[in-house]
Amino acid sequence: MGFFERNRASLAERGIDPSRLPPGQYSTDRFPVLHVGDVPTYAPDFSDWSLTITGLIGTPTTFSWPELLALPATEIVTDIHCVTKWSKFDTRWRGVRVRDLLERCGGAGPTATHILETAEHGYTTNLPLADVLGDDALVAYEFAGAPIEAVHGGPVRLVVPHLYFWKSAKWLRSIELLDHDQPGFWERNGYHDYGDPFREQRYSQS
Repeated sequence: MGFFERNRASLAERGIDPSRLPPGQYSTDRFPVLHVGDVPTYAPDFSDWSLTITGLIGTPTTFSWPELLALPATEIVTDIHCVTKWSKFDTRWRGVRVRDLLERCGGAGPTATHILETAEHGYTTNLPLADVLGDDALVAYEFAGAPIEAVHGGPVRLVVPHLYFWKSAKWLRSIELLDHDQPGFWERNGYHDYGDPFREQRYSQS
């Protein structure tokens, strides 16, 4: 029995439904650190950080750190899956639902179909708008009851748990609503445009 088969069998032995684990993935209790570029630094009060909602939105708006924290918060417990083949179960995140943030900005325009996330260093990734309108899509600022560590994307990252986690940009700085799909950094470099872990959509030829 190979590593992946043993890992899946161990889940069943622990009373965890192995169907939660997408094909080609292994479960880990660790939270590996993977990203493009250096970890950014900010002022202790995050006064040099902001999040802009722009594009096809009712009222383009820039939120400061205190303004984001003042919005109604939601907590989710969810599994996450990295394209590098690890999965981590029952992770706990707190933040503002993306749909609530968009509503605060007057709602998506009638022609909006996609979003483009932009993070520090100009990193981008794309998503269909529909994928961030569900209950579990967050602009998150806490993980496991504490502020998100910088290496994991703090102060703020997107969390879209039903897709591979590269679609949940660390160090988020803007969400732009578009009327077309605009591939981001990894999508232009061979990764799948959508990234469904249960369909193993890792690469563009998947």
